[in-house]
Parts: sequence; C-alpha cells; structure tokens
Amino acid sequence: MALAGGGGVLLGAFGAHALRGRLDAAAMEWWHTAVEYQLWHALALALAVHAGRGRAGRIAEVAFAIGIVLFSGSLYALALGAPRWCGAITPLGGIGFVVGWIALGRSLSLSERS
Repeated sequence: MALAGGGGVLLGAFGAHALRGRLDAAAMEWWHTAVEYQLWHALALALAVHAGRGRAGRIAEVAFAIGIVLFSGSLYALALGAPRWCGAITPLGGIGFVVGWIALGRSLSLSERS
C-alpha cells in the first residue's frame, strides 16, 4: 500500500519533470492517467487493508494490487513506447479495480453487521 502510494508520487514527479518534452501529448496523457489511477487505488488499497475484514477484504487487497500493476503498469509501458499489444492488458487491470471495489463494499457491509 505504501509502495503503491509513494511509487505513484515518484512516477508522477518523474513524468512531470523528466518526461515532459520527451513524450508526445498522447503518451503524457497515458502517463497522467496511470499515475492518477495508481494514486486513487493506493488509497483504496489502504482502506481495504485497514477496514476490510475476512475473505472479501483480502480479495479487495489483491484485486487492487493487481489492478495497479496491470492497469497503470501497462499505461506506463505504452507511454514509454511498448508495443501496442500491451494496451490489451489495461482492461484486465480495470477489471481488477472493479473486483476490488465490489469486494471492498462487500467486506465493509459484512463488518457493519458484526
């Protein structure tokens, strides 16, 4: 969770300073989207770790982590010139995010009943 958040900050700064002027506008947009989703889901991962309970909480944690790696990772790769087929990985990360949110909601609703 801390690695996801701290890494997002570092990658955002890297994109804003080291990559500006080196990447075209589309690549910079991919980079920005990757950072934004990484940071939001680092927060979601932190919530899942601290508030999630039981199996649903663990599923949320894993799904958010996988989502960050696949979604943001594939966008970072595309921005840096990876082959276009890497774009096929991005939706898998998005599915991870959706699964994470559903599992987190389930986990939180179960903990309210306890």
